[in-house]
Amino acid sequence: MLLMPILRRPVCVSAQLLRPIPACGLLLALLCTAICHAEPPLTGPTAPQLAPLDKLLTSFVTDNKIPGVALAVTYKGKLVYARGCGFSDVEKQEPVQPTSLFRVASLSKPITATAILHLLERGKLKLEDPILKYLPELVPLSDAERAAHPWQKITIQHCLQHTGGWDRKVSFDPMFRPIMIGEALKIPPPPSANNIIRYMATKPLDFAPGERYAYSNFGYNILGRVIEQASGETYEQYVQKHVLRPVGIKSARLGKTPLKDRAPGEVLYYAADRTGPSVFAENLKQTVPSPYGVWCLESMDANGGWVLSAVDLVRFAAGLDEQSQKPLLKGSTRKLLIGSRPTGPAGFQEDGKPKSSFYGYGWQIRPLITPNHAHLWHHGALDGASTLMVHRDDNFNWVVLFNTGEKTKDKSPSVAIDSLMHVAVVSIKDWPQADLFSTIE
Repeated sequence: MLLMPILRRPVCVSAQLLRPIPACGLLLALLCTAICHAEPPLTGPTAPQLAPLDKLLTSFVTDNKIPGVALAVTYKGKLVYARGCGFSDVEKQEPVQPTSLFRVASLSKPITATAILHLLERGKLKLEDPILKYLPELVPLSDAERAAHPWQKITIQHCLQHTGGWDRKVSFDPMFRPIMIGEALKIPPPPSANNIIRYMATKPLDFAPGERYAYSNFGYNILGRVIEQASGETYEQYVQKHVLRPVGIKSARLGKTPLKDRAPGEVLYYAADRTGPSVFAENLKQTVPSPYGVWCLESMDANGGWVLSAVDLVRFAAGLDEQSQKPLLKGSTRKLLIGSRPTGPAGFQEDGKPKSSFYGYGWQIRPLITPNHAHLWHHGALDGASTLMVHRDDNFNWVVLFNTGEKTKDKSPSVAIDSLMHVAVVSIKDWPQADLFSTIE
């Protein structure tokens, strides 16, 4: 079927609202009140049989007052759908493109976990290794202090499965406390990922390692440093060289927080009217839009720092296909990932029965009846961003990236669209044979 690019009629915003104003949450409010046409712009190639996905995007953006979204879908390793909907820049009326760059937030975690598993394949580490083995410069300890330190019982596997002992609901999430940590360490904010580790090494754990599950951004910060120590390369260098480029990903980069450092082709992020104190030294504690300085993306590299297009991120997801032409992992390691159910309450119910889903090595995992088969997925969220990546066992993968995280009916955009995506994909019986990876970079 011939694929024809189309661009639908743009949302009309009154001239009064197009005056120069800061690219922040106010624009989202303007978008919500100034739409005079129901259909947002759609970019990228399409085909008649893909109408359910087109309809889902346009209706979801319109009904929920979403600035913009990009969606990419693969089937049997081919890119069969890649479209943008809405605006990457509301004020300038710039449509989202399939190749627009987005902060992917916690979809960075499957990338980091894959780098760890790649190092495992190369014999550079073991999952049962204590994390302190890889943090000698960040946590300098004598032999006696090391043996007594609570982190000595935390393994790489614990960090992968969020069972390391940190619970942000009990204490706090250090990745979002840069001013407090900078003041405690007497260094200019924001603290680096390494400095956050130095600070946290002096704090008690919230529970015993392995005791239970508690989602931990900080645990993945540590995994980034493990990658550096085990490989001898920076986190970004290793991931780019050994994880992303081998599967054809070209757009990936670690993001920057300030608006002035926005990458070419990167969307603007909208967070209603939320603001907060800047964590950067040049305008410390001055009020700024929440996506652009209330936290530090640079220090979140391994847990939430990547910026990619939906097209490139779905290449990553497709690399886990059992018959992938560019596999991310060896077959045995893929089985290890799918079977990465944690022990204890993190993976089992009180009666000892396995939970229907669990957090394994960088993914939420729902095992299927057939051994070594499972559906995998992950959500991501930051002020101004909401993201979803799905790897289905039936050869489908998709990535949905929003440039807002504003909730609709008490759900983030990525959560609200999740089940709708499954319904839309299942409804399509005739998928195009062309592979858009050959035409969309």
